[in-house]
Amino acid sequence: MTTPDQIRDLLVAQRVIPVLRFGSAGTTIRAVDCLREAGFGTFEITLTTPGAVELIAALHARLGATAIVGAGTVTDLDAARRCVDAGAQFLVSPCVVPGLAALAHEAGRAALIGGFTPTEILAAHREGADIVKVFPASVGGPGHLGALHAVFPHVLLCPTGGVTLDNMKRYISAGAALVGVGNDLLDQAALAAGDLGRVIAGARRFLDPTVSSA
Repeated sequence: MTTPDQIRDLLVAQRVIPVLRFGSAGTTIRAVDCLREAGFGTFEITLTTPGAVELIAALHARLGATAIVGAGTVTDLDAARRCVDAGAQFLVSPCVVPGLAALAHEAGRAALIGGFTPTEILAAHREGADIVKVFPASVGGPGHLGALHAVFPHVLLCPTGGVTLDNMKRYISAGAALVGVGNDLLDQAALAAGDLGRVIAGARRFLDPTVSSA
C-alpha cells in the first residue's frame, strides 16, 4: 500500500504531471494510452472532464499498480470523497480547500493544494499540502516561481497553467520540484487525426532529461 509521502515522491520523480482536460472520456483514454507509451506513469484527470469520477475509477481498475491516477480541479470535500472512493491516489485543487489535505491523508492519498501569492502558498502548506500547486503559473512566470521558492525553500512547488516544452526548464531551474502540463503535452491535431505515433513522440520530449532537469 502506498502512503501520501510515497505518492508525493513518485510524483516528484516523474517531474511532469499530465493535467488532462478533454471534452470526452474516450479522448482522455486515448491520451493516457499515448502518454503511457511515451513513458509517463502519472495522470491527473480534471473534474471538468465529462464523467470524470467514473473515468478515474475505470483508469484505476485498468492500470492498477502500474500508474498513479489522480483527480484535478477538486474544489469541495464531497467531490474529494467521490474521487477517493473511485481510486484517485492524489487530489489537486486550484485553491485552498479547508479539510482537503486531511481527507486525502486519512485515505492514504496525497494532496496538491493551489496558491499563487505568498500568503496563499503558506496557507496551502499549513493546510497540509504534500505539494503546493502554483496556479496560474503563466501570470508570474518562472520569475514569480523563483521568488516564491526563495521565500519557501522547504515547500515543494508545482507550477501549473501555461507550462510548455519551451519554458519548463526555466521553471525547474527557478526551483520547481515538478511541473503540471496541460493539453500542450499532446499534439492535439495528431490526436484528433489518430496519428498516435506523432502524439507519443511529442509527449516523450517532455521527459527528456535535458528538458526536465535543472
